[in-house]
Amino acid sequence: MLFEGVLKKMPTELKEEVQYYMVFENDFLHVNQLLNQKISLSFLKYQCLNCGKDKKIFRQGFCYDCFYEIPQAGDWIMKPELSTAHLEQEDRNLEYEKKVQLQPHIVYLANSSNVKVGVTRKTQVPTRWIDQGAHEALEILEVPNRYLAGIAEVALKDHVADKTNWRTMLKNEIEDVSLEEKRNELLQFLPEEVEPYILKNNKETEINFPVLRYPKKLKSLNIEKSREYTGVLKGVKGQYLLFEDDRVFNVRNNAGFYIELKV
Repeated sequence: MLFEGVLKKMPTELKEEVQYYMVFENDFLHVNQLLNQKISLSFLKYQCLNCGKDKKIFRQGFCYDCFYEIPQAGDWIMKPELSTAHLEQEDRNLEYEKKVQLQPHIVYLANSSNVKVGVTRKTQVPTRWIDQGAHEALEILEVPNRYLAGIAEVALKDHVADKTNWRTMLKNEIEDVSLEEKRNELLQFLPEEVEPYILKNNKETEINFPVLRYPKKLKSLNIEKSREYTGVLKGVKGQYLLFEDDRVFNVRNNAGFYIELKV
């Protein structure tokens, strides 16, 4: 089988095991069905996810110009506390920013390599947890806009991590922690503005990933540099493909790369 197209974040479904898909312009691929099979990846060109041009990808699948112009790459994406749509203040495009920022957001705890705090739109639960490779997660706040989620996250970052150690996550060096107990420890540090939105009775969500073998010594695959690679797929976790030779390929980080995939 031969597939060709631009890489984007893999859509997922939360089932007994997470189901992964690659979606191209004229085709799609159920990645779980490729486990234990040899696949080949070839880098062909760039294709910016915004303008569609063959321009070197800068960040998040966008070329340099688009990254610094479009609202989908504003600073508030990575730093929710910088959101200003609730104040009617525009960053790059107020209409877009209102659409995204002024909707329910979840502040959560997730455990992938360690317990971390994070923010996502309510519509992105549990997708966000899957993308981070979390094996368990718990919603602790549901707020009406992104700004409130951001200030809650900032307050909790002094007491719990806000980033995932991707190496630990991919090696599956995990420790089960009671996220409900951790939530109860952290509630005292939340700002007064978000106290009405605390979720006190939520239960943890458990997530199982389709992995036959976890890598021992991680080696990141740089398809832009190597141009092509062939290996046996042994698992998928987060947005990573895990191969038999301990190579790992972050599909999301390579968004905007136009590739050929052979099975």
